Amino acid sequence: MTPLQQYVAEEIAVDHADGLMSRREALRRLGLLGVGLTAATALLAACSSDSDSNTEASATSSPDGSADAAPPGLDTALPTEAITFAGPTAELQAAWAAAADPRGAVLVVHENKGLTDHIRSVAGRFAGVGYSALAIDLLSEEGGTATFADPAEATAALTKATPERLVADMKAAIDELQRRVPGTKVGAIGFCMGGALVWRLLGSGEQRLSAAAPFYGPIPDGSDLTGANAAVLAVYAELDARVNASRDAATAALDKAGLTNEVVTVAGADHAFFNDTGQRYDPRAAAQIWPKVLDWYGKYLS
Repeated sequence: MTPLQQYVAEEIAVDHADGLMSRREALRRLGLLGVGLTAATALLAACSSDSDSNTEASATSSPDGSADAAPPGLDTALPTEAITFAGPTAELQAAWAAAADPRGAVLVVHENKGLTDHIRSVAGRFAGVGYSALAIDLLSEEGGTATFADPAEATAALTKATPERLVADMKAAIDELQRRVPGTKVGAIGFCMGGALVWRLLGSGEQRLSAAAPFYGPIPDGSDLTGANAAVLAVYAELDARVNASRDAATAALDKAGLTNEVVTVAGADHAFFNDTGQRYDPRAAAQIWPKVLDWYGKYLS
């Protein structure tokens, strides 16, 4: 398997181990990735064993009442519109949200589910606080996320794209942001697989990013960030052992490159805690990290 397929396969296995997905569904999704039954069974067993040995539980309750609050930034979010623009090999699709008086621009990179309503809302939330935002659909070459009736098939299709193609598409999205919001600095944010892709974008030598915030995405092995210029806010979740295994490598790569950075591990939170449509959403953790992201962008994009 490719590193991207391996990452998604492990995520499926962890979701099964944590009781978020049935064994039948996990095996089906692993099959879509091309994982044979024997290998899939072994992976599920290994992850279940790891889960049994971990006695910590994700803290999703919010004694301060934040569980009843709207997801952070949603109350001032602006609507998005569907747009297309030229990419390296195909017309690219995206959700676009224009700030009234933009003080910066943000590229939003989705999870392995593709361009969902949640990711569209993140773009709208940035626009609502002054950053015009473009949420790219990295399944554009396959016809777009909306063409897949089965989200698992969308994920499988996404893992078949080469990292080089995905990075090239993100670079084209930065081109489009600069065309639409000329004269402003550009930042990037990505979640889960999108966080890993933001690390790849930084490692590609992309110098147009002034700030980046990869959320709980593993940095690729051997990443060299010396060509980047961005100030990086790297966000991790305390209970996300799988992604946290790459945190030291990310810190070392940031320091070696001499990049301004802060590595934040949110206490009590688990993987995908910011996705308010997901099973691991943690309103307390989301409310804690959102203003920190805005402070970071306010310092390095505005």
